[in-house]
Amino acid sequence: MAGLGLPAPLCPVLIPSLLPSPQGMRPPGLFGRLKAAVVGVVHVGALPGTPRSSLPLTQIIDQACQEAEAYKDAGVDGLIVENMHDLPYTVCPGPEVTAAMTVISAAVRQTCPHLALGAQILCAANQQAIAVALAAGLDFIRAEGFVFSHVADEGIINACAGNLLRYRKQVGAENIQIFADIKKKHSAHALTADVSVAETASAAELFLADGVVLTGTATGSPADPQELKEVKCAVKIPVLIGSGVTLENVRNYLDANALIIASPYSFVPLQTSISDVKNCQVPSNTQGVIVMETFLPKLTGCALFDLVKLTIFLVIQSIISGT
Repeated sequence: MAGLGLPAPLCPVLIPSLLPSPQGMRPPGLFGRLKAAVVGVVHVGALPGTPRSSLPLTQIIDQACQEAEAYKDAGVDGLIVENMHDLPYTVCPGPEVTAAMTVISAAVRQTCPHLALGAQILCAANQQAIAVALAAGLDFIRAEGFVFSHVADEGIINACAGNLLRYRKQVGAENIQIFADIKKKHSAHALTADVSVAETASAAELFLADGVVLTGTATGSPADPQELKEVKCAVKIPVLIGSGVTLENVRNYLDANALIIASPYSFVPLQTSISDVKNCQVPSNTQGVIVMETFLPKLTGCALFDLVKLTIFLVIQSIISGT
């Protein structure tokens, strides 16, 4: 890794000490001992070779690092680097996408050396994501189509757990954790209509996923709180919420190990300074102002620090999306 000029994999502050565990049980990994950790998403600009690409890679890298820096200063627990703007997605993104994501992710790692960092490459390019994470010194990937087939916007996505874990082993990337989407959003699941979301989570755990991601039916749609309860009862691995968390509904998801909070429009340049974010001051040209005092009384049972941190993060999400 050093010979490539890339940062070596780091042990982020979220990984607990790997204490001896009972035989047959894996020690907890990222987010395993946490509740409602906040994970932001850096949505990089459309990458070279994709239909909407318009910016040079250097500018895309700079903007990704700017977002990452803002998220870090807002106190998030982790970040995911994702190629959301590479529409329309393909199940076989080219090597230019993998190369660009590697360079961007390495830059984000240098910007955030102590955060838990992950990558997701759309659509379902999970082996490529493992390669990026290994080369850039990241800690995890978010994987689509880990267990059970489904029909997505891009076509039929088949289960990949067996091949993915063998690839991870072959390239020496077993330190890269895999968080698997279950009953993925923007997809039809008629093929597995007789398999519940809890059973899907159990299958992912059996197939050695390091965590599962529960979502609503589409980006921005909230996950079903009842499904969260069912999945938490069904598995011992971390459960992450992957869509639709807001100030109004966040109390429904505080039992999750982590909340992935992002906006599809987060590529819009920042409209305010970092000091404004720290002070929870939303620019006057946005609708509404999120004030810490109005949010804190709505929640109970959490440490004040976590509530403040989550509030600041939701403010920065609003700032970045311009809503």
